[in-house]
Amino acid sequence: MITRSLAGIAVATGILVLAPITVSTAAQAATGASAAQAAAPGQWGPYYAAGKKAKTSGSLTAAPKDDASLPAPYVKVTGSVVSLTRRSSTCGWALFRISYFDSANQPHLAHRNYRSCSYGTTQKFAFDAKNVGEVELKVCTEAKASKPSVNCLYGGTWKPLYTYYQ
Repeated sequence: MITRSLAGIAVATGILVLAPITVSTAAQAATGASAAQAAAPGQWGPYYAAGKKAKTSGSLTAAPKDDASLPAPYVKVTGSVVSLTRRSSTCGWALFRISYFDSANQPHLAHRNYRSCSYGTTQKFAFDAKNVGEVELKVCTEAKASKPSVNCLYGGTWKPLYTYYQ
């Protein structure tokens, strides 16, 4: 159970009641993974865009921690994305959404985006983050651009790669 600075609000018969929110992810529900298991270094992928027009895979390493109810002090993600479409105007994207906590224990979101726009050409990437609560991935294929479209960012489902929530 995570209580951090999050609270659910319920109103019952005119009385305001504060209750802690328990947060979980679909990945843990599906796999039964615990926070301790998620903290172990491991490979992820391959994951594909719709129609297998792009592919990404890599590894994620989370710093060990004594208390499973706290975010990882450090997470490192490495990998590559490759476009599998022969159209030169199309790119394969690996999008990451990272939730983290600042020094005041407030939650925030950050995004990292990597693309490959040449058929069969691998684009490698690496990034790290501190006080990480969750790392999620989405793979898209779309027209060449300097950043992913709103449809790529908000359509479809994010795949959880790491979460500390129980």
